[in-house]
Amino acid sequence: MKRLSVRLFTLLFGLFAAVSLAFAAVNLNTATVAELDAVKGIGPSKAAAIVDYRSKNGPFKSVDELENVKGFGKKSVEKLRPELSVGAAPVKTAAKAPAKK
Repeated sequence: MKRLSVRLFTLLFGLFAAVSLAFAAVNLNTATVAELDAVKGIGPSKAAAIVDYRSKNGPFKSVDELENVKGFGKKSVEKLRPELSVGAAPVKTAAKAPAKK
C-alpha cells in the first residue's frame, strides 16, 4: 500500500508540474521564434515578425504593443493576451573597461 501511495503521489506531482508549464505565459521579450510559434494563433511568420520588431524597437512595454507588429490587430491581441506576457526584458551588460593601474 505504501508503494502505491508513493507512486500515486509521484504521478500527481508530475501531472501538476506539466499542467503548470503548459499554462505559463510566453514572454514577448525573451521568447524565440519557435516558442512564439507554439502559441495558438501565432504562426512562424508572425513569430518572426515579433522577434524582428523586438530587435528593431527594443523590449515590449506591454502586450498591447503587439498591435504595432504587422499581422496583429486589436482583436488578435485580445485573444492572445492570456497566453503572452512582457516580464522583465533581458538586461544587456556592457563589457567593463580594464581598471587603470
